[in-house]
Amino acid sequence: MAYHSPLRYPGGKGKLSGYFESLVSANGLDGGTYVEPFAGGAGVATSLLAGGKVSKIVLNDADRSIYALWYSVKHYGNELIEAIDSINVNIDEWKKQREFQRNKENEDIFDLGFSTLYMNRTNRSGILNGGVIGGLDQKGKYKIDARFNKKALKARIAALSKLSDSIEVSCKDASKFLAEDLNEYDKDATLVYIDPPYFDKGSSLYMNHYSAEDHEDLAKVILGLRHKWVLSYDDVPEIVNIYGDIVPQRFTLKYSSYERKIGKELFFFSDNLNSDLCGCNSKAVTGLDYGDSICIE
Repeated sequence: MAYHSPLRYPGGKGKLSGYFESLVSANGLDGGTYVEPFAGGAGVATSLLAGGKVSKIVLNDADRSIYALWYSVKHYGNELIEAIDSINVNIDEWKKQREFQRNKENEDIFDLGFSTLYMNRTNRSGILNGGVIGGLDQKGKYKIDARFNKKALKARIAALSKLSDSIEVSCKDASKFLAEDLNEYDKDATLVYIDPPYFDKGSSLYMNHYSAEDHEDLAKVILGLRHKWVLSYDDVPEIVNIYGDIVPQRFTLKYSSYERKIGKELFFFSDNLNSDLCGCNSKAVTGLDYGDSICIE
């Protein structure tokens, strides 16, 4: 399946788009609304929208940098494409773009959005506050432009820009969004995918990482939702304990963000969601952007 998001994202689940297509169909949600309160790279959302599986995607992210990128995709697609065309991909420009991130709360929304794209595509694993690919001396095996394919990025943004009327974006705390904003969407025609920061190592992967108390507070909100939802987490005992009586599905993932290894993650499902397809057959999915692989158990 083609990858439609312009962002690389730590723990991104875009490679699971095929699985979510099946989940949408199994619950009679074709043509409905798909919501991500932790949008991040929005790999699943953009694939579902581009493939015509849903008619609207709602992307919320509390990180102003991520929000600025999606706001710019929706409202300034042509300007993003022009900026990609003209930008130099070198260390001097990288240092300039880094300054936008350091002053993110005060920067112009488009400037910050483009900086987010630039840093995401030039930093190791796409981590905004991470180091540049190849190092500042550019002596690494891969150089700063290794992930900055201008042609591919422009094509992805152009395709999403054409669908801008079907994209909604916001910049709110995820718990507040779920508690206050989700009710705007028909609970019988909406799927919510909740992909919080990892419990373990979240502080090294995400700008807006969560404390243990934050994860617990989020759980209280999620468990009170009336909409159909899917929740994914890193497989750690603390998360299993927080969600108590809900038995999760596990999947193994070979991923390259943070470090190369085989990891296990958890899927939790709301009671009103048909998730039978998860446990019937082991299903392998190959990610086209990173070459990662997943097996849902």
